[in-house]
Amino acid sequence: MVLLHGRGAPPEDMLGLAGELGKPDVAYLAPQADGFTWYPDTFLAPLDRNEPWLSAALAAVERVLGEVARAGVPTERTLLLGFSQGACLTTEFAARNPRPYGGVVGLTGGLIGPPGTPRDYPGSLAGVPVFLGCSDVDPHIPLERVDETAEVLGRMGAGVDKRIYPGLPHTVNRDELDAVRELVRAAADQA
Repeated sequence: MVLLHGRGAPPEDMLGLAGELGKPDVAYLAPQADGFTWYPDTFLAPLDRNEPWLSAALAAVERVLGEVARAGVPTERTLLLGFSQGACLTTEFAARNPRPYGGVVGLTGGLIGPPGTPRDYPGSLAGVPVFLGCSDVDPHIPLERVDETAEVLGRMGAGVDKRIYPGLPHTVNRDELDAVRELVRAAADQA
């Protein structure tokens, strides 16, 4: 499982989240963004305002997935998970680089770009389980973007489980952890 941290957070926070999943036989990789941020502006900014950092962040995810593949782990047993800014990077990476992932998890995030960004990504996520969890009142992630992300990834063939939590602060809750634990179990069982 590749874990992408939020803005200003260290990767160790994501490894702590991995500990909550109760799957010690899974390898967890948590790369660190330069300066603890994947890109400088809000994820809703025009794409060019987050360049070249966004392209570098997407390339960093690709490098980690390359390491995973060289270690002999098939894509079908590899999961991507991000929280907040990391969730935005996770969903954007999966949309731009569709493969038969073991799962894609966006915890409090959505696709990158301002409203109206074209979302005609080539390729297919057919059969890829996607979990999206977010508050209905998150101060950083508009609910409309979570809805759009679910629609776009679903249109690409992913099996999307979107859960909106009333009044949830900018955090991860027990229901989300349980859903992720089930995705990890299912991917690990594909051995």
